[in-house]
Amino acid sequence: MGAKYLLGNLTVVTGAAAGRGCIAVSGEHISGVWIEDGEGRVRYGGEDIPLPALAARFSTDNPDAEILDFAGMYAFAGGIDAHVHFREPGMTGKADMESESLAAVLGGVTSYIDMPNTNPPTVTARRLSEKLAMAEGRSWGNYGFHLGATNSNLDEINDILDGKGLIGPDSFGGIKVFMGSSTGNMLVDDESTLSSLFRIRRKEILVHSEDEGIIRRNMQAAADRYGEDIPFSEHVSIRSRQACIRSTIKALELAMKYGTRLHVLHVSTKEEVEMIRAAKALNPDITAETSANYLWFCADDYDRMGSHLKCNPSVKTAEDRAALRAALGSGLIDTIGSDHAPHLAEEKDRKYMCAPSGLPSIRQTLPVLLTIASEEEIPLTRIASVFSEKAAAMFGIRDRGVLREGSKADIVIVSPEEQTITNTESGYRCGWTPYEGAVLKWSVKEVLVNGCRRVTGGKVTGCPNGQRLSFDR
Repeated sequence: MGAKYLLGNLTVVTGAAAGRGCIAVSGEHISGVWIEDGEGRVRYGGEDIPLPALAARFSTDNPDAEILDFAGMYAFAGGIDAHVHFREPGMTGKADMESESLAAVLGGVTSYIDMPNTNPPTVTARRLSEKLAMAEGRSWGNYGFHLGATNSNLDEINDILDGKGLIGPDSFGGIKVFMGSSTGNMLVDDESTLSSLFRIRRKEILVHSEDEGIIRRNMQAAADRYGEDIPFSEHVSIRSRQACIRSTIKALELAMKYGTRLHVLHVSTKEEVEMIRAAKALNPDITAETSANYLWFCADDYDRMGSHLKCNPSVKTAEDRAALRAALGSGLIDTIGSDHAPHLAEEKDRKYMCAPSGLPSIRQTLPVLLTIASEEEIPLTRIASVFSEKAAAMFGIRDRGVLREGSKADIVIVSPEEQTITNTESGYRCGWTPYEGAVLKWSVKEVLVNGCRRVTGGKVTGCPNGQRLSFDR
Protein backbone atom coordinates (compact mmCIF):
# COMPACT_ATOMS: atom_id res chain seq x y z
CA MET A 1 0.00 0.00 0.00
CA GLY A 2 1.29 3.46 -0.82
CA ALA A 3 2.06 6.22 1.64
CA LYS A 4 -0.92 7.65 3.46
CA TYR A 5 0.44 10.47 5.59
CA LEU A 6 3.62 12.35 6.27
CA LEU A 7 3.53 13.78 9.78
CA GLY A 8 5.93 16.65 9.39
CA ASN A 9 7.58 19.61 11.05
CA LEU A 10 7.49 18.13 14.55
CA THR A 11 9.80 16.80 17.26
CA VAL A 12 10.02 13.01 17.22
CA VAL A 13 10.53 11.52 20.69
CA THR A 14 11.66 7.95 21.37
CA GLY A 15 13.28 6.34 24.37
CA ALA A 16 16.66 6.79 22.71
CA ALA A 17 16.49 10.24 21.13
CA ALA A 18 14.44 13.35 20.52
CA GLY A 19 14.82 15.74 17.62
CA ARG A 20 13.06 17.55 14.81
CA GLY A 21 11.83 15.18 12.16
CA CYS A 22 9.01 13.51 10.23
CA ILE A 23 7.08 10.23 10.33
CA ALA A 24 5.56 8.50 7.30
CA VAL A 25 2.50 6.26 7.64
CA SER A 26 1.52 3.67 5.04
CA GLY A 27 -1.65 1.71 5.71
CA GLU A 28 -1.50 0.42 9.28
CA HIS A 29 2.25 0.80 9.63
CA ILE A 30 5.00 3.36 10.05
CA SER A 31 6.94 3.38 6.79
CA GLY A 32 9.65 5.86 7.76
CA VAL A 33 11.02 7.85 10.67
CA TRP A 34 13.50 10.69 10.15
CA ILE A 35 15.25 12.67 12.90
CA GLU A 36 17.67 15.35 11.79
CA ASP A 37 21.36 14.99 12.59
CA GLY A 38 23.59 17.63 14.14
CA GLU A 39 23.72 19.47 10.83
CA GLY A 40 19.96 19.55 10.33
CA ARG A 41 19.94 16.82 7.66
CA VAL A 42 18.17 13.48 7.23
CA ARG A 43 18.88 10.48 5.04
CA TYR A 44 16.32 10.10 2.27
CA GLY A 45 16.51 8.35 -1.08
CA GLY A 46 20.13 7.45 -0.55
CA GLU A 47 21.33 10.99 0.11
CA ASP A 48 21.53 13.49 2.96
CA ILE A 49 19.10 16.38 2.55
CA PRO A 50 18.01 19.28 4.75
CA LEU A 51 15.00 18.34 6.87
CA PRO A 52 12.82 21.16 5.43
CA ALA A 53 13.31 19.65 1.96
CA LEU A 54 11.95 16.25 3.00
CA ALA A 55 8.25 17.07 2.62
CA ALA A 56 8.60 18.19 -1.01
CA ARG A 57 10.74 15.19 -1.93
CA PHE A 58 8.38 12.82 -0.18
CA SER A 59 5.32 14.36 -1.84
CA THR A 60 6.92 13.96 -5.28
CA ASP A 61 7.63 10.30 -4.59
CA ASN A 62 4.22 9.69 -2.98
CA PRO A 63 1.70 11.93 -4.77
CA ASP A 64 -1.29 10.35 -3.02
CA ALA A 65 0.08 11.02 0.47
CA GLU A 66 -1.34 13.78 2.66
CA ILE A 67 1.31 16.07 4.11
CA LEU A 68 0.35 17.14 7.62
CA ASP A 69 2.17 20.02 9.31
CA PHE A 70 2.51 19.88 13.10
CA ALA A 71 4.76 22.85 13.70
CA GLY A 72 5.82 23.16 17.32
CA MET A 73 4.34 19.80 18.32
CA TYR A 74 5.85 16.52 19.58
CA ALA A 75 5.24 12.94 18.47
CA PHE A 76 5.39 9.90 20.77
CA ALA A 77 4.46 6.29 20.22
CA GLY A 78 0.88 5.74 21.35
CA GLY A 79 0.70 4.79 25.00
CA ILE A 80 0.47 1.22 26.27
CA ASP A 81 -1.37 1.22 29.60
CA ALA A 82 -0.96 -2.21 31.19
CA HIS A 83 -3.09 -1.41 34.23
CA VAL A 84 -6.72 -0.46 33.62
CA HIS A 85 -10.09 -1.45 35.04
CA PHE A 86 -12.67 -0.92 32.29
CA ARG A 87 -15.41 -2.61 34.36
CA GLU A 88 -16.68 -5.03 31.72
CA PRO A 89 -18.24 -7.49 32.35
CA GLY A 90 -20.37 -6.94 35.38
CA MET A 91 -20.08 -3.22 36.17
CA THR A 92 -20.96 -1.51 32.90
CA GLY A 93 -23.07 1.15 34.61
CA LYS A 94 -19.74 2.71 35.62
CA ALA A 95 -17.82 2.10 32.38
CA ASP A 96 -17.22 -0.38 29.59
CA MET A 97 -14.57 -1.19 27.01
CA GLU A 98 -16.03 1.15 24.41
CA SER A 99 -16.46 4.20 26.64
CA GLU A 100 -13.13 3.97 28.44
CA SER A 101 -11.07 3.00 25.40
CA LEU A 102 -12.39 6.16 23.75
CA ALA A 103 -11.26 8.22 26.74
CA ALA A 104 -7.90 6.45 26.57
CA VAL A 105 -7.39 7.29 22.90
CA LEU A 106 -8.36 10.92 23.54
CA GLY A 107 -5.45 10.91 26.01
CA GLY A 108 -3.01 9.29 23.58
CA VAL A 109 -3.23 5.77 25.04
CA THR A 110 -3.67 3.55 21.98
CA SER A 111 -3.30 0.13 23.66
CA TYR A 112 -4.40 -1.19 27.03
CA ILE A 113 -4.31 -4.37 29.09
CA ASP A 114 -7.34 -4.74 31.34
CA MET A 115 -7.14 -6.23 34.84
CA PRO A 116 -9.03 -9.43 35.77
CA ASN A 117 -11.11 -8.32 38.78
CA THR A 118 -14.33 -7.92 36.83
CA ASN A 119 -17.60 -9.73 37.54
CA PRO A 120 -17.12 -12.59 36.94
CA PRO A 121 -13.33 -12.42 37.37
CA THR A 122 -11.04 -13.34 34.48
CA VAL A 123 -9.46 -16.43 36.02
CA THR A 124 -10.14 -19.10 33.38
CA ALA A 125 -9.50 -19.56 29.68
CA ARG A 126 -13.24 -19.36 29.02
CA ARG A 127 -13.61 -16.04 30.82
CA LEU A 128 -10.60 -14.63 28.99
CA SER A 129 -12.02 -15.74 25.64
CA GLU A 130 -15.31 -14.08 26.48
CA LYS A 131 -13.61 -10.77 27.26
CA LEU A 132 -11.66 -10.90 24.02
CA ALA A 133 -14.93 -11.38 22.15
CA MET A 134 -16.55 -8.47 24.00
CA ALA A 135 -13.83 -6.08 22.85
CA GLU A 136 -13.85 -7.06 19.18
CA GLY A 137 -15.23 -4.26 17.01
CA ARG A 138 -15.99 -2.02 20.01
CA SER A 139 -12.62 -0.89 21.27
CA TRP A 140 -11.12 2.41 20.12
CA GLY A 141 -7.69 1.25 21.23
CA ASN A 142 -5.84 -2.03 20.86
CA TYR A 143 -6.91 -4.41 23.60
CA GLY A 144 -5.50 -7.15 25.76
CA PHE A 145 -6.19 -8.70 29.14
CA HIS A 146 -4.36 -10.05 32.14
CA LEU A 147 -5.24 -13.38 33.73
CA GLY A 148 -6.03 -13.44 37.43
CA ALA A 149 -4.57 -15.84 39.96
CA THR A 150 -6.52 -17.38 42.81
CA ASN A 151 -5.74 -19.97 45.45
CA SER A 152 -7.34 -22.63 43.22
CA ASN A 153 -6.66 -21.92 39.51
CA LEU A 154 -2.96 -22.77 39.22
CA ASP A 155 -3.65 -25.83 37.06
CA GLU A 156 -5.79 -23.69 34.72
CA ILE A 157 -2.99 -21.14 34.39
CA ASN A 158 -0.43 -23.84 33.60
CA ASP A 159 -2.73 -25.41 30.99
CA ILE A 160 -3.06 -22.04 29.24
CA LEU A 161 0.70 -21.52 29.36
CA ASP A 162 1.15 -24.99 27.84
CA GLY A 163 -1.40 -24.27 25.09
CA LYS A 164 -3.80 -26.98 26.24
CA GLY A 165 -7.00 -24.96 26.31
CA LEU A 166 -9.20 -22.57 24.37
CA ILE A 167 -6.38 -20.03 24.23
CA GLY A 168 -2.62 -20.00 24.40
CA PRO A 169 -0.04 -17.84 26.16
CA ASP A 170 -0.03 -15.28 23.36
CA SER A 171 -3.61 -14.38 24.31
CA PHE A 172 -2.92 -12.63 27.61
CA GLY A 173 -0.45 -10.17 29.08
CA GLY A 174 0.56 -11.20 32.59
CA ILE A 175 -0.71 -12.94 35.72
CA LYS A 176 -2.23 -10.62 38.33
CA VAL A 177 -1.66 -11.65 41.93
CA PHE A 178 -3.33 -9.86 44.81
CA MET A 179 -0.88 -10.41 47.65
CA GLY A 180 -2.28 -9.63 51.06
CA SER A 181 -5.20 -7.54 49.87
CA SER A 182 -7.69 -7.86 47.06
CA THR A 183 -10.48 -6.21 45.16
CA GLY A 184 -13.02 -8.72 43.87
CA ASN A 185 -12.29 -11.69 46.17
CA MET A 186 -9.08 -12.72 44.37
CA LEU A 187 -6.76 -12.79 47.38
CA VAL A 188 -3.90 -15.29 47.02
CA ASP A 189 -2.74 -16.15 50.54
CA ASP A 190 -1.85 -19.84 50.21
CA GLU A 191 1.94 -20.06 50.57
CA SER A 192 2.28 -23.11 48.31
CA THR A 193 0.27 -21.43 45.56
CA LEU A 194 2.32 -18.24 45.86
CA SER A 195 5.57 -20.18 45.55
CA SER A 196 4.29 -21.99 42.46
CA LEU A 197 3.15 -18.74 40.85
CA PHE A 198 6.50 -17.09 41.47
CA ARG A 199 8.23 -20.06 39.82
CA ILE A 200 6.53 -19.14 36.52
CA ARG A 201 9.17 -17.53 34.32
CA ARG A 202 7.37 -17.11 31.02
CA LYS A 203 4.99 -14.34 32.04
CA GLU A 204 5.13 -11.23 34.15
CA ILE A 205 3.76 -11.73 37.66
CA LEU A 206 1.98 -8.49 38.50
CA VAL A 207 1.43 -7.89 42.20
CA HIS A 208 -0.82 -5.62 44.20
CA SER A 209 1.22 -5.30 47.39
CA GLU A 210 -0.70 -4.40 50.52
CA ASP A 211 -0.95 -6.44 53.73
CA GLU A 212 -4.56 -7.21 54.64
CA GLY A 213 -3.86 -7.84 58.33
CA ILE A 214 -2.28 -4.42 58.81
CA ILE A 215 -5.11 -2.74 56.91
CA ARG A 216 -7.79 -4.44 59.00
CA ARG A 217 -6.14 -3.41 62.26
CA ASN A 218 -5.79 0.16 61.04
CA MET A 219 -9.42 0.21 59.90
CA GLN A 220 -10.63 -1.01 63.27
CA ALA A 221 -8.57 1.61 65.06
CA ALA A 222 -10.08 4.34 62.84
CA ALA A 223 -13.61 3.02 63.39
CA ASP A 224 -13.07 2.93 67.16
CA ARG A 225 -11.95 6.56 67.07
CA TYR A 226 -14.35 8.10 64.54
CA GLY A 227 -17.30 5.70 64.29
CA GLU A 228 -19.03 6.05 60.91
CA ASP A 229 -17.49 9.46 60.24
CA ILE A 230 -13.93 8.46 59.38
CA PRO A 231 -12.30 11.42 57.62
CA PHE A 232 -10.85 10.64 54.21
CA SER A 233 -7.52 12.00 55.41
CA GLU A 234 -7.27 8.79 57.46
CA HIS A 235 -7.00 6.73 54.26
CA VAL A 236 -3.22 7.21 54.21
CA SER A 237 -3.06 5.77 57.74
CA ILE A 238 -5.50 2.92 57.08
CA ARG A 239 -3.93 1.79 53.80
CA SER A 240 -0.59 2.58 55.35
CA ARG A 241 2.98 2.61 54.10
CA GLN A 242 3.67 -0.30 56.44
CA ALA A 243 1.01 -2.36 54.65
CA CYS A 244 2.69 -1.68 51.31
CA ILE A 245 6.22 -2.27 52.54
CA ARG A 246 5.51 -5.59 54.26
CA SER A 247 3.76 -7.07 51.22
CA THR A 248 6.34 -5.73 48.74
CA ILE A 249 9.17 -7.21 50.83
CA LYS A 250 7.54 -10.62 50.51
CA ALA A 251 7.06 -10.27 46.75
CA LEU A 252 10.64 -9.16 46.21
CA GLU A 253 12.01 -12.00 48.34
CA LEU A 254 10.05 -14.57 46.32
CA ALA A 255 11.15 -12.98 43.04
CA MET A 256 14.80 -13.01 44.07
CA LYS A 257 14.50 -16.62 45.22
CA TYR A 258 12.87 -17.91 42.03
CA GLY A 259 14.10 -15.44 39.39
CA THR A 260 10.55 -14.27 38.72
CA ARG A 261 9.63 -11.67 36.12
CA LEU A 262 8.00 -9.59 38.86
CA HIS A 263 6.20 -6.32 38.12
CA VAL A 264 5.38 -4.35 41.27
CA LEU A 265 2.26 -2.31 40.58
CA HIS A 266 1.36 1.21 41.73
CA VAL A 267 4.44 1.83 43.86
CA SER A 268 3.52 4.58 46.33
CA THR A 269 6.30 4.90 48.94
CA LYS A 270 9.92 6.03 49.06
CA GLU A 271 10.84 2.84 50.93
CA GLU A 272 9.52 0.64 48.13
CA VAL A 273 11.59 2.65 45.65
CA GLU A 274 14.76 1.83 47.54
CA MET A 275 13.78 -1.81 48.11
CA ILE A 276 13.13 -2.28 44.40
CA ARG A 277 16.41 -0.57 43.56
CA ALA A 278 18.29 -3.10 45.71
CA ALA A 279 16.28 -6.09 44.46
CA LYS A 280 16.89 -5.21 40.80
CA ALA A 281 20.62 -5.64 41.39
CA LEU A 282 19.96 -9.29 42.26
CA ASN A 283 17.15 -9.96 39.77
CA PRO A 284 17.13 -7.60 36.77
CA ASP A 285 13.75 -9.00 35.71
CA ILE A 286 12.09 -7.13 38.57
CA THR A 287 10.28 -4.04 37.29
CA ALA A 288 8.24 -1.26 38.86
CA GLU A 289 5.13 0.70 37.95
CA THR A 290 3.64 3.82 39.41
CA SER A 291 0.73 5.95 38.24
CA ALA A 292 0.35 9.61 37.45
CA ASN A 293 -1.85 9.83 40.55
CA TYR A 294 1.08 9.16 42.91
CA LEU A 295 3.29 11.54 40.95
CA TRP A 296 0.77 14.39 41.04
CA PHE A 297 -1.18 14.21 44.32
CA CYS A 298 -0.05 13.81 47.92
CA ALA A 299 -1.69 13.19 51.30
CA ASP A 300 -2.21 16.92 51.81
CA ASP A 301 -4.90 16.74 49.10
CA TYR A 302 -7.27 14.46 51.07
CA ASP A 303 -8.80 17.35 53.03
CA ARG A 304 -9.61 19.12 49.76
CA MET A 305 -10.64 16.14 47.63
CA GLY A 306 -12.10 13.64 50.09
CA SER A 307 -13.36 10.46 48.44
CA HIS A 308 -12.23 11.71 45.03
CA LEU A 309 -8.68 10.86 46.06
CA LYS A 310 -9.49 7.50 47.65
CA CYS A 311 -7.60 4.76 45.83
CA ASN A 312 -5.64 1.64 46.79
CA PRO A 313 -2.80 1.88 47.67
CA SER A 314 -3.37 5.27 49.23
CA VAL A 315 -1.67 8.40 47.95
CA LYS A 316 1.16 9.04 50.40
CA THR A 317 3.18 12.06 51.52
CA ALA A 318 4.82 14.86 49.56
CA GLU A 319 8.16 13.23 50.40
CA ASP A 320 7.01 9.98 48.81
CA ARG A 321 5.82 11.89 45.75
CA ALA A 322 9.24 13.52 45.42
CA ALA A 323 10.95 10.12 45.66
CA LEU A 324 8.69 8.71 42.94
CA ARG A 325 9.37 11.67 40.66
CA ALA A 326 13.09 11.14 41.15
CA ALA A 327 12.67 7.43 40.40
CA LEU A 328 10.82 8.33 37.20
CA GLY A 329 13.66 10.56 36.12
CA SER A 330 16.40 8.06 37.00
CA GLY A 331 14.82 5.12 35.19
CA LEU A 332 13.98 3.07 38.28
CA ILE A 333 10.28 3.34 37.40
CA ASP A 334 9.79 1.17 34.32
CA THR A 335 6.18 1.80 33.35
CA ILE A 336 3.29 4.12 34.09
CA GLY A 337 -0.10 2.46 34.55
CA SER A 338 -3.10 4.68 35.08
CA ASP A 339 -4.88 2.16 37.34
CA HIS A 340 -7.94 3.73 35.70
CA ALA A 341 -10.82 2.65 37.95
CA PRO A 342 -14.09 4.54 37.42
CA HIS A 343 -16.92 4.74 39.95
CA LEU A 344 -20.09 6.80 39.70
CA ALA A 345 -20.07 10.11 41.55
CA GLU A 346 -22.97 9.05 43.76
CA GLU A 347 -20.92 6.04 44.89
CA LYS A 348 -17.85 8.12 45.63
CA ASP A 349 -19.88 10.68 47.58
CA ARG A 350 -20.70 8.21 50.36
CA LYS A 351 -19.03 8.11 53.77
CA TYR A 352 -15.54 6.65 54.02
CA MET A 353 -16.48 3.05 54.81
CA CYS A 354 -18.90 2.85 51.86
CA ALA A 355 -17.13 4.98 49.24
CA PRO A 356 -15.32 2.66 46.80
CA SER A 357 -11.63 3.11 46.03
CA GLY A 358 -10.52 3.97 42.51
CA LEU A 359 -9.86 6.97 40.27
CA PRO A 360 -10.71 7.61 36.60
CA SER A 361 -7.56 9.09 35.11
CA ILE A 362 -6.39 7.47 31.87
CA ARG A 363 -7.08 10.50 29.66
CA GLN A 364 -4.90 12.72 31.88
CA THR A 365 -1.89 10.39 32.17
CA LEU A 366 0.24 11.77 29.34
CA PRO A 367 -0.41 15.49 29.94
CA VAL A 368 0.34 14.94 33.65
CA LEU A 369 3.58 13.10 32.86
CA LEU A 370 4.70 15.80 30.45
CA THR A 371 3.84 18.53 32.94
CA ILE A 372 5.88 16.76 35.62
CA ALA A 373 8.72 16.33 33.15
CA SER A 374 8.70 20.09 32.60
CA GLU A 375 8.66 20.80 36.34
CA GLU A 376 11.37 18.28 37.25
CA GLU A 377 13.53 18.65 34.11
CA ILE A 378 13.00 15.00 33.22
CA PRO A 379 14.05 14.22 29.62
CA LEU A 380 11.18 13.52 27.24
CA THR A 381 12.99 10.33 26.26
CA ARG A 382 12.14 8.98 29.72
CA ILE A 383 8.47 9.72 29.13
CA ALA A 384 8.60 7.84 25.82
CA SER A 385 10.07 4.85 27.62
CA VAL A 386 7.59 4.62 30.51
CA PHE A 387 4.55 5.57 28.42
CA SER A 388 4.91 2.84 25.80
CA GLU A 389 8.31 1.35 24.97
CA LYS A 390 9.09 -0.54 28.18
CA ALA A 391 5.61 -2.06 28.44
CA ALA A 392 5.85 -3.32 24.86
CA ALA A 393 9.19 -4.96 25.62
CA MET A 394 8.12 -6.46 28.96
CA PHE A 395 4.92 -8.05 27.72
CA GLY A 396 6.23 -8.96 24.29
CA ILE A 397 3.66 -6.84 22.47
CA ARG A 398 4.41 -7.31 18.82
CA ASP A 399 5.08 -4.34 16.53
CA ARG A 400 3.83 -1.65 18.87
CA GLY A 401 4.98 0.91 21.37
CA VAL A 402 7.87 2.43 19.45
CA LEU A 403 8.28 4.91 16.60
CA ARG A 404 10.15 2.69 14.19
CA GLU A 405 9.79 1.69 10.56
CA GLY A 406 7.60 -1.40 10.32
CA SER A 407 5.77 -0.86 13.63
CA LYS A 408 2.04 -0.33 13.75
CA ALA A 409 1.20 3.33 13.33
CA ASP A 410 -0.04 4.04 16.85
CA ILE A 411 1.07 7.65 17.32
CA VAL A 412 0.16 10.54 19.62
CA ILE A 413 1.01 14.15 18.86
CA VAL A 414 0.99 16.66 21.71
CA SER A 415 1.35 20.40 21.90
CA PRO A 416 2.89 22.45 24.73
CA GLU A 417 -0.44 24.23 25.18
CA GLU A 418 -1.81 24.78 28.66
CA GLN A 419 -5.18 23.26 29.52
CA THR A 420 -7.41 23.33 32.59
CA ILE A 421 -9.09 19.97 33.25
CA THR A 422 -12.87 19.94 33.73
CA ASN A 423 -15.29 17.18 34.63
CA THR A 424 -17.53 18.06 31.71
CA GLU A 425 -14.74 17.21 29.27
CA SER A 426 -13.31 14.25 31.20
CA GLY A 427 -14.52 11.76 28.58
CA TYR A 428 -15.47 9.15 31.18
CA ARG A 429 -18.85 7.50 31.54
CA CYS A 430 -18.70 8.21 35.28
CA GLY A 431 -18.50 11.92 34.45
CA TRP A 432 -15.70 13.09 36.75
CA THR A 433 -11.94 13.05 37.22
CA PRO A 434 -9.73 13.79 40.24
CA TYR A 435 -7.79 16.18 38.00
CA GLU A 436 -10.67 18.67 37.75
CA GLY A 437 -9.20 22.14 38.01
CA ALA A 438 -5.63 21.00 37.40
CA VAL A 439 -3.67 23.21 35.03
CA LEU A 440 -1.56 21.00 32.77
CA LYS A 441 1.09 22.32 30.42
CA TRP A 442 0.46 19.93 27.52
CA SER A 443 -2.52 18.90 25.37
CA VAL A 444 -3.15 15.91 23.11
CA LYS A 445 -3.91 17.10 19.57
CA GLU A 446 -3.68 14.14 17.19
CA VAL A 447 -3.86 10.37 17.67
CA LEU A 448 -3.47 7.62 15.10
CA VAL A 449 -4.55 4.06 15.85
CA ASN A 450 -3.36 1.46 13.35
CA GLY A 451 -2.68 4.24 10.87
CA CYS A 452 -6.14 5.84 11.14
CA ARG A 453 -6.65 9.34 12.53
CA ARG A 454 -8.91 8.88 15.55
CA VAL A 455 -8.26 12.21 17.26
CA THR A 456 -7.84 15.40 15.24
CA GLY A 457 -7.47 18.80 16.86
CA GLY A 458 -8.18 17.17 20.22
CA LYS A 459 -11.57 15.85 19.02
CA VAL A 460 -12.56 12.28 18.28
CA THR A 461 -13.17 11.24 14.69
CA GLY A 462 -14.05 8.03 12.88
CA CYS A 463 -15.07 4.80 14.58
CA PRO A 464 -13.45 2.11 16.76
CA ASN A 465 -10.64 0.24 15.00
CA GLY A 466 -8.66 -1.22 17.88
CA GLN A 467 -7.04 -4.60 17.29
CA ARG A 468 -6.35 -7.53 19.58
CA LEU A 469 -2.88 -7.44 21.07
CA SER A 470 -0.63 -10.46 20.69
CA PHE A 471 1.97 -11.30 23.32
CA ASP A 472 5.26 -13.00 22.51
CA ARG A 473 5.81 -14.05 26.12
